[in-house]
Amino acid sequence: MTITNAKQMIQNAREQQYAISAFNTNNLEWTQAILRVAKVRQAPTLMAISMGAVKYMGGFKVVAELVRNLDEAMEVDVPIAIHLDHGTYEGAKAAIAAGFTSVMFDGSDLPLDENLKKTAEIVDLAKQADVSVEAEVGSIGGEEDGVVGDGEIAPIADAIQMAETGIDFLAAGIGNIHGQYPANWNGLHLDHLAELSAAVSNAVNKPMPIVLHGGSGIPDDQIKQAIQLGVAKVNVNTEAQLAFHQGIRDYVLSNQDLEGKNYDPRKFLKPGFSAIEKALNERIDVFNSADQA
Repeated sequence: MTITNAKQMIQNAREQQYAISAFNTNNLEWTQAILRVAKVRQAPTLMAISMGAVKYMGGFKVVAELVRNLDEAMEVDVPIAIHLDHGTYEGAKAAIAAGFTSVMFDGSDLPLDENLKKTAEIVDLAKQADVSVEAEVGSIGGEEDGVVGDGEIAPIADAIQMAETGIDFLAAGIGNIHGQYPANWNGLHLDHLAELSAAVSNAVNKPMPIVLHGGSGIPDDQIKQAIQLGVAKVNVNTEAQLAFHQGIRDYVLSNQDLEGKNYDPRKFLKPGFSAIEKALNERIDVFNSADQA
């Protein structure tokens, strides 16, 4: 079994200028697809689970045990972190208690002082359980589990204070958004990323990994530039969901679902999950995380 926290894999990525994939899972087959791709590509990976997905899949303990059992059964031989994505304060504590190995506490919708205070509390709790911690300043655009952000640019002074709480990696708004990007999106603010990355790294006297949320839909060249400027983890969810939907849609519109016993859900859903694997492989190529186990 290769389940671990995310601290070392992301620190390695930061220092060697590639990025770890944080792929969101939504069910059993989604989890299998992520683990298969990680194993084949020898790519350390975060198995990310949102608060909504935790509820959908049956709770924190169910998710943690599912990932662990599949990791063992599939003989995965690369580092895998079980990561809570955009967790609430109580959600982060519950995830740690249930056996998650990495948590994101997202207090970006709170007043800064409260965000910093609660993040520090989660850091203290996580350290006792050998769990890595991500936190956020400057809300990410779009909507994530009911938290709506305007996509403002994270203030550097706020980012420094957050880095000093002892977190392992930092999510900071640099113009990125969740979900599909609109045609009039202005792109990442790479100059701000460079300044922010240098400032927080100087504050903690080591390279601080930056997290890029909303990784689905950002042009590849901008992602590669962001990685050179300190991004060491990129979140991908919408891209896989769109691939799954298109795979199933194509299957149905071609009437393949009407052949034989293709109504069997194990057969009916297979084109969707094959499409997910293709999409994840493409992201790993962009992030340059293959063969980094």
